[in-house]
Amino acid sequence: MTRVIFDCERMKYVNTGLYYYCLNLGKALQQNITREQLTIFGPAHAQSAFGSSLPLIPQHSLQKFRMPPVEQFHLWHSTYQSSDYIPQRNRKIKVLLTIHDLNFLRDDKPACKTARYLAQIQRNIDRSDAIVCISEFSKNDVLTHCDTHGKPIYMIYNGTNDLPKPLLAPRSYRPRTPFLFNVGVITRKKNQHRILPLLQTNPALELVLAGRHDDKDYAHFLRQHASELNVEDRVHLVHEITDEEKSWYYHNCQAVVMPSLAEGFGLPVTEAMSIGKPVFLSKSTALPEIGKDLAFYFDDFDNLHDDFMDGMQRYTKAGSQMQEAMIAHSASFNWTDAARKYTEVYRSMT
Repeated sequence: MTRVIFDCERMKYVNTGLYYYCLNLGKALQQNITREQLTIFGPAHAQSAFGSSLPLIPQHSLQKFRMPPVEQFHLWHSTYQSSDYIPQRNRKIKVLLTIHDLNFLRDDKPACKTARYLAQIQRNIDRSDAIVCISEFSKNDVLTHCDTHGKPIYMIYNGTNDLPKPLLAPRSYRPRTPFLFNVGVITRKKNQHRILPLLQTNPALELVLAGRHDDKDYAHFLRQHASELNVEDRVHLVHEITDEEKSWYYHNCQAVVMPSLAEGFGLPVTEAMSIGKPVFLSKSTALPEIGKDLAFYFDDFDNLHDDFMDGMQRYTKAGSQMQEAMIAHSASFNWTDAARKYTEVYRSMT
């Protein structure tokens, strides 16, 4: 039996995209593999997420310098492209590397920092035996900017995360008027400030921005820009939220707005579509690939209001027919299919 280590080290950051990627793919693998034995590498709380039937190798920071013994395993699946936790010395164990994106290439970071990030990913590619990317855009990005040495490189889409029962806690922010919703880290490449002019031209709307403040300077800029536009009382940065809160905001918003300039996939697109909510996107990176013709797009950020109003009118006119098509499109991204394809890759490597 092939013994696989499924690296869930990123689950130490709860309520993040990588947390749910590891959780949902791990559960789907757990339910669908038949010839493999899965072991989790991750923080202690990952055990309760997956249940006691999956063995766990506890993760701690010193393993960056001395990895745990892995001689009895055949394959290490690293689920984070910049991971420090890859068995570099033991060359007998095969390594599968999942690369989500090279979004740092689109940051306003110093060139030295960008080069350092790229070098880290290249080191992990050098150690890997095969690579998975989560979109065609991401795959092409890797082939353009990295040397894959002719190693097998696959594209496997993420699944859509199931939304739990919508629930706001007593401390949660509850909008008082119709609102737009954006979920993701607060950082410049997500381009959230581009949404603010929509509040100027739509005085009945609020905006809920949910996510960890990766860039505190940008969060400050968002508040300052909202004040300059005189919409600060309708812009609400609610920081990180639970799955239940996220579900409530999805179910109750007028639309999800993602003017992001850097996405390897864009989970909010399929999450919003899973309940038939309209999604407004930039035309950047992987977003058109995932949204296809069931999302609405900003032609440029100078005509935001017209693009938004036109999209909402088309959405309203199409009614249930479009909503059903969106739900079906979202369902085509599912973790069972992803797990099956990953299993095929595992078996090709061992």
